[in-house]
Amino acid sequence: MAQPGYVQEPLDGLLLSGETTGPADSLPLHRTTFVVVDLETTGGAPDSGGITEIGAVKVRGGEQLGVLATLVNPGEPIPPFITVLTGITQAMLAPAPRIEAVLPSFLEFLRGAVLVAHNAPYDVGFLKAACARHGYQWPGPRVLDTVALARRVLTRDEVPNHKLATLASFFRTSCQPTHRALDDAQATVDVLHGLIARLGGHGVQTLGDMIEFARAVTPTQRRKRHLADGLPRVPGVYIFRAADDRPLYVGTSGNVATRVRSYFTAAEKRARISEMLAAAERVEAIECAHALEAEVRELRLIAAHAPPYNRRSKYPDRAVWLKLTNEAYPRLSVVQALGPDDATYLGPFSSRRTAELASAGIHDAVPLRQCTHRLSTRTTMPSCALAELGRCPAPCEHRISTADYEQQAVAPLRTATTGDPQVMVDALLARIESLAADQRYEEAAVVRGRLAALLRATVRMQRLTGLTRIAELAAARRREDGGWDLAIVRHGRLAGAGAAPPGVDPRPVLDLVRATAETVLPGHGPVPNASAEESERILSWLERPETRLVHTSTGWASPVRGAARFRDLLAKAEATLPTQLSTESA
Repeated sequence: MAQPGYVQEPLDGLLLSGETTGPADSLPLHRTTFVVVDLETTGGAPDSGGITEIGAVKVRGGEQLGVLATLVNPGEPIPPFITVLTGITQAMLAPAPRIEAVLPSFLEFLRGAVLVAHNAPYDVGFLKAACARHGYQWPGPRVLDTVALARRVLTRDEVPNHKLATLASFFRTSCQPTHRALDDAQATVDVLHGLIARLGGHGVQTLGDMIEFARAVTPTQRRKRHLADGLPRVPGVYIFRAADDRPLYVGTSGNVATRVRSYFTAAEKRARISEMLAAAERVEAIECAHALEAEVRELRLIAAHAPPYNRRSKYPDRAVWLKLTNEAYPRLSVVQALGPDDATYLGPFSSRRTAELASAGIHDAVPLRQCTHRLSTRTTMPSCALAELGRCPAPCEHRISTADYEQQAVAPLRTATTGDPQVMVDALLARIESLAADQRYEEAAVVRGRLAALLRATVRMQRLTGLTRIAELAAARRREDGGWDLAIVRHGRLAGAGAAPPGVDPRPVLDLVRATAETVLPGHGPVPNASAEESERILSWLERPETRLVHTSTGWASPVRGAARFRDLLAKAEATLPTQLSTESA
């Protein structure tokens, strides 16, 4: 039977993926139990070499709590250079136990402690490979590497390198390393204590501080990490502010303190965030009742302040719409805002480019004129080339009556925006099939992109309209701790948010949230009182199966034969588009 494989991880991988057991980050260093480990091996990689000796020392608060030391029979010959280096001979290992007999005692000795080693990836790699080979579960302890820690604490002027012998000499350890497991482990204990003593000057007091300090963080991250102190461990929004109080970056999290701390760890490698941290002077936290309120507040703050280091959701006012003009022979116009009229609109689109793509799809589907002239029902104008090509019914020359133009070109579009887009979809699919039959595949792909843009816009607008037409909607979601997250939504805008603690009747709390919620008046269009992104975040929250609707002022409904029934077609169309087009929000 094949043995489980093992791939050696770098130190960051050990720290990030192996933090499953052991002391908590907040535990003070003087109360933390460390097991300092050293191995002697036959050399080679962890999955091919063998362990010949294990030495481990358990310490806490400077006091030695226990020692585990044993030779191990690797089941293979020892290379001569290993014997010369360590003094361990084949005869010494012959009566020694095999690693599968030693592992249970070692793993029990390690339980609940932080594993410390000099060049930890090497030692941990051999131990994890041995566990995998013999069917033992690796407990995933917290791992600390004294090499990495020494690189952060000691300068080149103090030590020329970070070998164990060099550090032992620098800290004047009571036991000198000898390339034997127990001696080297005891020397590493003294080195560890010496490094901990030096860490006090860097403000490192807890286990979490120590592990983060050992990682490859930048000087700016280390210098600014105090900005994360004192933040609440609750859902909310955090704002990095500059010296002049200007917002630099706005974010949200279910645990503000934990999220902000992550900006000062080795896991944060984004160049723009490093630049932002250099300019930041403080972090402001806004506590929220639950994650939905935090997400909405984040969107509103980003829209209001346009922080320079946020990339998304900065300019909701840049959304554009397609408007069907109010004239005898209507045409499409790209506008930046909805007017207080009864005109037909489609959108919102995130850019003029996507609006024009959907507009081209509409012109492919129905004979809507594309010229920008204001046409009269009394006088004519010369027709353009599109009329000669059969792409326009030439209302400019009165070749089509206003009634026929309304029926053939305008009515299908009005119906598609508020109800069934079947006519538009069928026309575009027929055009794609015709082009493909003529082997004009590139042109067919262009029309397919236009179909996707049109469907995406109609699905989005009808979905938004279904929510924003409701004057008031109350919803609740049960939390894992037994409490309830509560929300009042008015015309697609989050008007109030609250939370009922476990064991508390949520009804009175919801009534209080409702009584104090923001007043939201009706408006024009699919998103009259909030950004489309805010209403869509609310929709995602409401549509989760664990969310319960408490009451609505009117029915929450979508057209029976609306655009949503073409979701599968939209997914297929987008799957064949270039990434930029398929991921761009309409």
